[in-house]
Amino acid sequence: MPQPDWTPHRRDDGELLGWIRPDGDAWVPVDVLGRPLGAPGEWLDAEAVLESHGIAWLADPWMLEGEGERPLRVRILEVTPDDTGIPGRIVVKVDDFGDMTRPATDRYTLPWPVPARLRLPTDGDPDPREIGR
Repeated sequence: MPQPDWTPHRRDDGELLGWIRPDGDAWVPVDVLGRPLGAPGEWLDAEAVLESHGIAWLADPWMLEGEGERPLRVRILEVTPDDTGIPGRIVVKVDDFGDMTRPATDRYTLPWPVPARLRLPTDGDPDPREIGR
């Protein structure tokens, strides 16, 4: 668990959706990447935010900056939060678009919680399916 006062919140099947952390007299939902998902509020509201947020978004493409001339389109392979005395990590790989016939793509291990250089794509990002010069 990232902090001793963070309470894990799981789906009915046991899958971790995130945590609920105290903030004064209120509670903040935190996703599995360690990002706050909203303003402090009531406990049940924090649970509802985590439930509606889910974890399917982890399968979306992400952009990793700082490893080349332009951001790399990547997919998240692993999210391991900090544990007592053990630093967590986030492992990503360059997106292979599901092509099982191509060689394995590069992998990068990042610290947990998610660093700012791993982000969702924006309209201004290069299309990784186009060869650039």
